Amino acid sequence: MSAASRGLLTRLRLLHFGRPHPRTYTSAAADVESAIEAPSDAVRRIIDARPRPMGPESKRTGAIAVKCGMTALWDKWGARVPITVLWLDDNIVSQVKTVEKEGIFALQIGAGQKKAKQLTKPEVGHFRKHGVPLKRKLREFPVTEDALIPVGTPITVRHFVPGQYVDVTGISMGKGFQGGMKRWGFSGMPASHGASLSHRSIGSTGQRDAPGRVFKGKKMPGRMGGDQVTVKNVWVYKIDPCRNLMWVRGQVPGAEGNFVFIKDSVFRKPDISLLPFPTHFIPEDEDLSQSEPIVADLGDMDPFMAAD
Repeated sequence: MSAASRGLLTRLRLLHFGRPHPRTYTSAAADVESAIEAPSDAVRRIIDARPRPMGPESKRTGAIAVKCGMTALWDKWGARVPITVLWLDDNIVSQVKTVEKEGIFALQIGAGQKKAKQLTKPEVGHFRKHGVPLKRKLREFPVTEDALIPVGTPITVRHFVPGQYVDVTGISMGKGFQGGMKRWGFSGMPASHGASLSHRSIGSTGQRDAPGRVFKGKKMPGRMGGDQVTVKNVWVYKIDPCRNLMWVRGQVPGAEGNFVFIKDSVFRKPDISLLPFPTHFIPEDEDLSQSEPIVADLGDMDPFMAAD
């Protein structure tokens, strides 16, 4: 199309629809200017680092731990109890989110240590903005308004109490590409006559000409593991405030050295009168090197849970 033709079409379009009103372009800018000039009536929230009474609807923050490995203990009846050791590596509150600013009450927890050259510039700026050390892992935990604690507050292993139940979330160990028998527990095909080279096959995956396709979500061979998994109702056996270690019963997701995220159990809620709320604040005169491990009695464990 020539330039003359394009110019003629433009004139015809302006004659038919008319020129746009000038306020169409200035209204958005005017709204922004009025919003900037308007005084803000938001009240700055004051968050104190002090213990408070915990209500039945209160929700505490969680913590980030490193899976150290597994061991075993024996209860007073001689039954073997599998134990996983978790290490809370220098947990600290790195950001506080409120409804007025972010639209949610939440605490961002950082764990571990990392050098500035191993982080991106936005990550380094985030830590420097809030005045906290550089952290290796970050995790956000939704909390209630009464469970907010100021930035820089450490979250130690005494945030949890031996004998309570927690939910542990992590990334499960990757198994690679696996068949239907290992991935989904299929029984497989006959192991003897009439099954040539198809003993571990999954069998039919669909119907006939109708629908003529395989339905979405069909259990088939594929990549197994490497997913986020939550193990619920994990029993806390012992905590060591000196080394920030926690012993829990059973397995948790992930390999040794992986990060896991711990929070109070949703279904087996702990006794609110025993939990430190919103967290355990370390007294100035407390010597952690002299702290003794706090152990729960294995006999207090639910017998139905112990029989798993």
